[in-house]
Amino acid sequence: MSDSTEWFAPKRYGYGAGLPVRWQGWALIIGFVVVLVATAFGLRHHPIQLIAALVPITLAFIVISARTTRGGWRWRWGDED
Repeated sequence: MSDSTEWFAPKRYGYGAGLPVRWQGWALIIGFVVVLVATAFGLRHHPIQLIAALVPITLAFIVISARTTRGGWRWRWGDED
């Protein structure tokens, strides 16, 4: 991946992404939280529809963050890459 597509730093230990290293990563997180809260507020009386709406939103967030993490998502033991 080129430097321009790396929005997140890898976690030092474990699996997944760490904190964002570019503004696009922060924008993705803020946008995800805003959509999450708005959806939860709008569908608060309909739990089945709420879950059905949140699953694809969360999966999209996970896929985007995984593809834009430096080095991708893999298990890390704390060693330098």
